Amino acid sequence: MKLLRFLVVVCFCYSCGNESKTKKSLTANEIQVAQIPKTSLIVLGNVQDAGSPHIACKKDCCKELFLNPDANRNVVSLGLIDAENDKTYLFEATPDISEQLKNLKNQAPFNANEIPNGIFITHAHIGHYTGLMYLGKEATNAQNALVYAMPKLKAYLEINGPWGQLVSNANISLQEIHNNEEISLSPKIKVVPIKVPHRDEYSETVGFRIIGPNKSVLFIPDIDKWDRWETSILEAVTSVDYALIDATFYDAAEINNRDISEIPHPFVIETMELFKNQAEAIRNKIHFIHLNHTNPLLNPESEQSKITLAKGFKISRINDVIEL
Repeated sequence: MKLLRFLVVVCFCYSCGNESKTKKSLTANEIQVAQIPKTSLIVLGNVQDAGSPHIACKKDCCKELFLNPDANRNVVSLGLIDAENDKTYLFEATPDISEQLKNLKNQAPFNANEIPNGIFITHAHIGHYTGLMYLGKEATNAQNALVYAMPKLKAYLEINGPWGQLVSNANISLQEIHNNEEISLSPKIKVVPIKVPHRDEYSETVGFRIIGPNKSVLFIPDIDKWDRWETSILEAVTSVDYALIDATFYDAAEINNRDISEIPHPFVIETMELFKNQAEAIRNKIHFIHLNHTNPLLNPESEQSKITLAKGFKISRINDVIEL
């Protein structure tokens, strides 16, 4: 019952301090995929909705990545491998869904379907649901792919194009879920949606508590400041074994060109301050995820990454595995 990390062969570009891998240069023989023998979660992406490099970005954080793309920079998503029942599930349908689903299939210790047995969506912002479009007739033309959605999100997908076409063509089958109501995926795996405050223009926003045979995980990739949530983040983290939580921005310095009131995510430094007096075992539960392209935690060699780890916190990286 531990966190593992499965790696692929990479080359490195140090000109801007970032790990870099040119996707076009890789061959099948260069990619090393380790199958996961137990029921587990796998991190399929850790980047904020718009990805990295970010559209039209001219900053150092993206400039080199346009020349040398890093295949590890996928938008935030988790895969769930149910090794006992030969099933897979996806959390978030991102713009990177094609390679993320292939990664999920390849790491399953059984002959998993190309399309998972269920897809859970947190909310209707671009990085979290627009991957559903690849289930349509222009792409895989899926047949009744099961999508779990809160009531407002379900209605939004049903009545707005192009998503409504996915429903009418039976590419997806929407399963309505509700706040704090447990969804049983198997006798040993449960998922509980948890409503959180966020910009809800088109849908509610939820996180998920994912409960496995032995361990539980809190997944909240998007939320407004912690004090806007009616639940204590301290209590929420204490109640689970792992917490993969919103770390969009490390601090205010990286977004000095935007009105922070429009994007009120909890800063990493704020979360670390909230937990600084907690036991190391509590701090170790926190894995920062959903990193903006400007966030220095994307670079494992950054000073901020080293500080974060030294304080007892973790940073989610692609292909991290949590045994459930």
